[in-house]
Amino acid sequence: MIYQLQVPGPVPDVEEVRILEWHGEVGRAFEPGELVVELETHKAIVEVRASKISVLRDILCAEGDWQKIGAALALFSDEPDEPIPDDAEQLTAMLVDFEIT
Repeated sequence: MIYQLQVPGPVPDVEEVRILEWHGEVGRAFEPGELVVELETHKAIVEVRASKISVLRDILCAEGDWQKIGAALALFSDEPDEPIPDDAEQLTAMLVDFEIT
């Protein structure tokens, strides 16, 4: 299954976050509880951790980028060789939101 990691929210008084640091390259497998990415609001740093075993397949936002709450940050999958469609409509239809902790 393909998962989409989104900017978590809603957060009171926060409309967007800055990506501080990714803690893995494309292809890295994450275990539950492992730190995936650090995000910054105007008041705090937010650590986003994996909730399940998964493989980072694509990073959609670079470090330093600002993203709105709910925006897509990355794609994950259960298996490292799971096909990801090139067609945006087909990809959107099959995406499941990645649960974060």
